[in-house]
Amino acid sequence: MLQAPNPRYYSPDHETFRASVRRFFEQEVAPHADAWDEAGEFPRELYRKAANAGLLQVGFPEAYGGIECDAFYRLILCEERAWGGSGGVASGLFSHTIGAPHLASAGSDELKRRVLPGILAGEKIAALAITEPGGGSDVAQLATTARREGEHYVVNGSKIFITSGMRADYFTVAVRTGGAGAGGVSLLLVEGDTPGLTRSPLRKMGWWASDTAEIGFSDCRVPAGNLIGEEGKGFVVVMRNFNHERLALAAAACGYAQVCLHDAVAWAQERRTFGLPLSQRQVIRHKLVDMATRIEATRAMLDDLAARLDDGQSPFAQIAMAKNFSTQTFQFCADAAVQILGGMGFMRGTRVERLYREVKVMTIGGGAEEVMKDLIAKRLEI
Repeated sequence: MLQAPNPRYYSPDHETFRASVRRFFEQEVAPHADAWDEAGEFPRELYRKAANAGLLQVGFPEAYGGIECDAFYRLILCEERAWGGSGGVASGLFSHTIGAPHLASAGSDELKRRVLPGILAGEKIAALAITEPGGGSDVAQLATTARREGEHYVVNGSKIFITSGMRADYFTVAVRTGGAGAGGVSLLLVEGDTPGLTRSPLRKMGWWASDTAEIGFSDCRVPAGNLIGEEGKGFVVVMRNFNHERLALAAAACGYAQVCLHDAVAWAQERRTFGLPLSQRQVIRHKLVDMATRIEATRAMLDDLAARLDDGQSPFAQIAMAKNFSTQTFQFCADAAVQILGGMGFMRGTRVERLYREVKVMTIGGGAEEVMKDLIAKRLEI
């Protein structure tokens, strides 16, 4: 199995936190992952439990109930929640980590004080609404409009593939308040009970336990005080937080790859063929070594990026590289694990079967692999 995390980066406090996150997901999520996946949802009470365990608050300002920390704590949280064995639960439970950072970084103090504490206490659910039926990664071309009328914005349009879309209490919505292009994009906090807001559930290949929805806005009147940041400056805030989301996805993918390796090793040591454990077959040992090698390389990249971020750097291209590389590692490891488990790996209720279905969304969400490559090429001036 893999060596312990590099002590150059991880202190005893980091490792204590790692153990607490893993324990929470092994105890509170893993025993229920199959049932919640089949049900297409998980109990809302899990948000409060995660908040009581000090998980929802990580990375948010202390003034509003958060826990400020270095980048390595955020990596640990994203990586260790993989031991729950359900990307759907993790994505839904932590939808506020993509739905609330814009508010935390650019919202007014009044808006933050009114909204953030409830989210971080697990009492309210936050979601991010950017992607539209007519476009995804090209945020500058979004079509949902917000027209100023006195003390309100009137919002019209639709968003799609919204994580926690069916149950969210707050949506951070990218809207067009100005002309064409990035300069016309703003951000609004739209409350879930706003008249004119509709929600339609979507069925997915994976992440079944996470509700995903299409959101409609028909003359939704949103208070002008719910503007996040300045009008026409939303694109920059979106892009900055996309980088945090991509790093989180990369860390999560590394965690899921580790779970796939763990389950593959356990099966290979237990399963016997022609009188010997699978683990004594060279072809299987080599598969396991290939999985471990890719995970080690991925983790080294993530640790380096966290150190750069804590040093104040902005390694945008490298974060995109890590997002692609880590999700490819997860894809490789999920495929190898299913192959090693054979028929059992194809059965519903097997952890690696669920992760195999879930891996594809991680190569798409937060910016598709192909979009990431174009972003990297621009940054490297290729």
